Amino acid sequence: MKPRLHTTETGAALATEAPAATPSAAANHRPEFIRLPAPGTHCVFTGLTRSGLNELILPCAANRHRPPVRSVCLRKRGAKRGVRLINFDSLLAYLHGLESGGSN
Repeated sequence: MKPRLHTTETGAALATEAPAATPSAAANHRPEFIRLPAPGTHCVFTGLTRSGLNELILPCAANRHRPPVRSVCLRKRGAKRGVRLINFDSLLAYLHGLESGGSN
């Protein structure tokens, strides 16, 4: 977001930053992709931990090396690190499948 500009009585322009998103504001917004939460924290949308989400999106023994939730990794060519984004609809479909007794 761009900073907001306000003018003072003397006509000087002051920049103020937009308010930061809060978990309650995040609950009212349905994103297309979400990032993994920071280590030691929980996802604001699902309440799952970072390690719990990793077991759903990355091939591992817990999911028989077939992740049930889609994700993508964005990184520049040649970079060792990137940003892992989780397809939110895929995550919700998996969780709803568990709720209805599916074998996901």
